[in-house]
Amino acid sequence: MNSNSRACVAYIAANLCGANASSVYDYSRSKTISISGSVDSNNVHIYDYDRGCHVSGSPNNLYDYGNKRYITLTMHNSKFSGYDYHTRSHYSGRVNGNSVSIYDYETSSYYSYRV
Repeated sequence: MNSNSRACVAYIAANLCGANASSVYDYSRSKTISISGSVDSNNVHIYDYDRGCHVSGSPNNLYDYGNKRYITLTMHNSKFSGYDYHTRSHYSGRVNGNSVSIYDYETSSYYSYRV
């Protein structure tokens, strides 16, 4: 999964767990990504200012307009998992307050975010 798609997933997962985020700090890139929009359990419509593109749909069927591919996201309380059709890889993660951790099976690495 590319870095901005991961940041969008972190933003969406955090907001589904009750956060009211307006940006995501990506520790792996030492960078803040501005994101705005609406997120609820039925509908997601956000804009990634870093890439200049939307991610929208339901959490289980998100369309990433930057990659022109779908991403799935399934929440299990504060834990989540999904599949990125752009890279054909699974990911999983956890929201803990303002922190989000994602394990990307494509890179076999953990990524940390703050919202």
